[in-house]
Amino acid sequence: MITNSNKTITVGLLAYGMSGKVFHAPFLNAHNGFNLKAVVERSNKNAVTDYPDIISYDSVDELLNDAAIELVVVNTPNNLHYEHAKGALEKGKHILVEKPFTATSAQAKELFDLADSVGKQIFFYQNRRWDSDFASVKKVLASGKLGKLNEMHLRYDRYRNVIGPKAFKEKAIEASGLLYDLGPHLLDQVISVFGKPLSYHKILGKNRKDTAVDDYFSIQLNYEDSVNVFVTSSMLVVNPQAAFVLHGVNGSFIKHRADSQEEQLLAGMKLTDEGYGIEPKGKDGLLTTIDSEGLKTEEAIASEKGSYLPLFDAVHMALTENIAYPVTRADVLIQLEILESK
Repeated sequence: MITNSNKTITVGLLAYGMSGKVFHAPFLNAHNGFNLKAVVERSNKNAVTDYPDIISYDSVDELLNDAAIELVVVNTPNNLHYEHAKGALEKGKHILVEKPFTATSAQAKELFDLADSVGKQIFFYQNRRWDSDFASVKKVLASGKLGKLNEMHLRYDRYRNVIGPKAFKEKAIEASGLLYDLGPHLLDQVISVFGKPLSYHKILGKNRKDTAVDDYFSIQLNYEDSVNVFVTSSMLVVNPQAAFVLHGVNGSFIKHRADSQEEQLLAGMKLTDEGYGIEPKGKDGLLTTIDSEGLKTEEAIASEKGSYLPLFDAVHMALTENIAYPVTRADVLIQLEILESK
């Protein structure tokens, strides 16, 4: 999708590691409402291979001092988000910030006030709202086939039994650990559907040898009408369970994590290639319903095509047409209050 406005927004990326190369640059390049002008690469200059006309700056300050750049993508390590977001706002730039937005709700509120004072917008990069598997969950909920929802489980599991090399994930510093890595994805999906919980309870675990940070978390969120939502993630799951399990008075829905975009982009697939965003065959969700006579019916629920391009559409429309961005400040504050809670 391309918006009605003809205005082109000039963009700078603060890093060109995996997130810059996979989650941002392809979409900014494909969207004719954006001009990806520059990136920060402190050592290896790789971006020019993919984008021959791009400028590769040696430092964040150099990019922020580029007067032509209007929107800065803050995709640096978690513990630097607040510093770099603040620096970009002070230079008069709009910002799109990866999860977690900041380490604390106090930092977030300070940045909100700063953005308002300089007349710039803040956007939150919560791309998992546009995953194909989550789209199927929302489709089933909207259908009403489950009846009143009783409980919902969301999981995001991996198997990495050794301590990884990324300090911002593995050292006991601000916004580190699995909770701040995958927690924002799962919590944002829940908040996007149900809003602020009435209450919640969080459990953290450290299971890998010599780990300095949590590598397991589970959060129970309680909502009105006795709806309970559970989000769980572990670094030590060899055989991942279903990512989405929903139970209602009329049935259940089970869906494995199947969005293909990250894997496809890492493999070099283009957004325009046939099959982009399509889940592999055999990954349909299973909806099982039961009628008043106890008869069960099973139905395969195919997912819609996944695409993160609508996120960038939303950023462009907010900047050029003043259309509200779907991930709100209130959503992010709810998320951060849960993440930072003891």
